[in-house]
Amino acid sequence: MINDTKTLHPRNLHNNRYDFPTLIKTKPQLQEFVKANKYGDLSIDFANPQAVIALNQALLAHFYAIENYTIPNGYLCPPIPGRADYIHHIADLLASCNNGIIPKGKAIKGLDVGIGANGIYAIIGASVYDWYFVGSDIEVEAIKSVENIVNSNDFLKEKIECKLQSKPENIFANIINKEDIYDFTLCNPPFHKSLKDATEGNKRKVQNLTKQKTAKSALNFGGKNNELWCKGGEVTFIKNMIKESLEFKNNSLWFTTLVSKKENLPFIYKTLEDIKAVEIKTIDMSQGQKITRIVAWTFFNKQEQNSWFKN
Repeated sequence: MINDTKTLHPRNLHNNRYDFPTLIKTKPQLQEFVKANKYGDLSIDFANPQAVIALNQALLAHFYAIENYTIPNGYLCPPIPGRADYIHHIADLLASCNNGIIPKGKAIKGLDVGIGANGIYAIIGASVYDWYFVGSDIEVEAIKSVENIVNSNDFLKEKIECKLQSKPENIFANIINKEDIYDFTLCNPPFHKSLKDATEGNKRKVQNLTKQKTAKSALNFGGKNNELWCKGGEVTFIKNMIKESLEFKNNSLWFTTLVSKKENLPFIYKTLEDIKAVEIKTIDMSQGQKITRIVAWTFFNKQEQNSWFKN
């Protein structure tokens, strides 16, 4: 697999080919999953979740000094380059309110809505920019998984905090307290409308990677129900998030979310107009054939944005 240098963020550490010999030196257990592909290049079977986990362990250890990275069986194990891109674009978004300078350090606080069991966004943000993160999730096991990773890496202990969302119908309520101030929120929302849709989508992904038809219904890439689907799918989840953000409009400089389906954008923009968001930004991202985007909104005007980091 080749990461396209033309599409990933310029600061992304994963802009080049995966250097498998170096990664294997960092994590020897990766060796069993690496072999030459039909082009003669070293690669792994990206349809094999164990191979992806082994690659992630090596990448996190080599680039971010993360040790003992494990996640429970069945949870989502995402590709790291795309996740890193979101964090770097968030950094640019914050810099746009700070005279072009990326604000760094533990004073910068982000909320990862649905941190999952992998904690990738918070780990990268804390490692690269020294930001502080609160990660929320509705799964106790997911929270425990991230806490285990954090407790295995001393430098993360003061940078990542997890909160259980006890009411799954809520997004920010019960997580953001009245006095809390965040510089940004981020979210990778559930994509599918049902378990059936998630399963069919996974089968297509496996077929695209292996170039072979499959009748497998298992979610080969991992992912619990709440990670992959919700009633109404991505657009319903995001519209609910937008509506709820109005209640917390003074608690965060920017609210952001990934939007995978371009056809959902008009509904999302309409909801943002309905709540009278002061500014809306759409940031395009792509990795190889995959195209997605970040939608960001704020309730602060330009003058308030530019004075945010001076207060």
